[in-house]
Amino acid sequence: MISAADSSRRSRRPARAGRNYTLLTAAAVVTNLGSQCALIAAAFAVLETGGDGGDVGLVAAARTLPLVLFLLIGGAVADRLPRHRVMVAANALNCVSQAVFAILVLAGEARLWQMTLLSALGGTGQAFFSPAAEGMLMSSVSGEQASRAFAMFRMAMQGAGLGGAALGGAMVALVGPGWVLAVDAVAFAVAGALRSFLDVSHIPPREPGGGLLSDLREGWREFVGRPWLWTIVAQFSVVVAVVGATDAVYGPLVARDSLGGPGPWGLALGAFGAGTVGGALLMTRWKPRRLLLAGTLRVFPLAAPAAALAVPVPVGPLCAVMFVSGAAIEVFGVSWMTSRPQNIPRVVGNGLRTRLGMDQAVVPVAGI
Repeated sequence: MISAADSSRRSRRPARAGRNYTLLTAAAVVTNLGSQCALIAAAFAVLETGGDGGDVGLVAAARTLPLVLFLLIGGAVADRLPRHRVMVAANALNCVSQAVFAILVLAGEARLWQMTLLSALGGTGQAFFSPAAEGMLMSSVSGEQASRAFAMFRMAMQGAGLGGAALGGAMVALVGPGWVLAVDAVAFAVAGALRSFLDVSHIPPREPGGGLLSDLREGWREFVGRPWLWTIVAQFSVVVAVVGATDAVYGPLVARDSLGGPGPWGLALGAFGAGTVGGALLMTRWKPRRLLLAGTLRVFPLAAPAAALAVPVPVGPLCAVMFVSGAAIEVFGVSWMTSRPQNIPRVVGNGLRTRLGMDQAVVPVAGI
């Protein structure tokens, strides 16, 4: 007999949030913990080899470029192959690339071209991972509580990011970036193992259709035919570039020269992570009437961290600014994840949302 307490817990649980939802959440927590550590470690690994800001930017750009180039292809591939296998393969690629990166740094043999190449491999893995990951997440949760489920998922993921940022800064300062990169490689291995247990039996087989190029053309037509979709993607093409430059290049340089090194920068990134947790918690309760408009208006605070670093302000005010911007972007992230399934009908084609893979770069659903 089901007790009142059990019934209450079930009623609060997101609809159809079962085994897959739990596995996806656990894997996202593990990878986001490691990736946030590695974000700091990669920048300081370049700096410790004698690199300058341009070198840090080159390594960061090497990760972003393949993500942009292959993301749409990754969406088409994820629509044609079992998504969990695509995710596991991407995790394996990132595990190997980060492990090699760690070995080179620990051995003191890392060269700029090697770090750039390994970073590019990481971006390629993410390009194939992200569309498959979002498709799996959306298939694991349905019903009226989808928005709350997405918020809870992102809250868990961003909570791991909070811990990863703070831990990463401290670990880089204590043991050096090489060991932090090694931890990230292990995190990818663990996450890949978890994702290998995903159940895809409920996902209908792909309907027969054209080849890969035909799928890409269909996805492109649907993408450009929805102005609300491509305008936000265009907006975030600029936003992601600016925020990425701040987090991966400018922030570590300012931290080294004015804030005291990787520890304070990790604290600032931790504040951003705390803000994202707060934003996700807010979205478990708040359901704005115009969801996408409410989220888009929260993009403006993302300019504040770059402005604060330009001064630069002390660590305390910087953390406050990072917290606010983190909360704001998480409100957008949940709004974005929830509104797209509501506005891209399934009747336009089996798996079309996955083939619209280019918009995955706006707010990744799971830190790869």
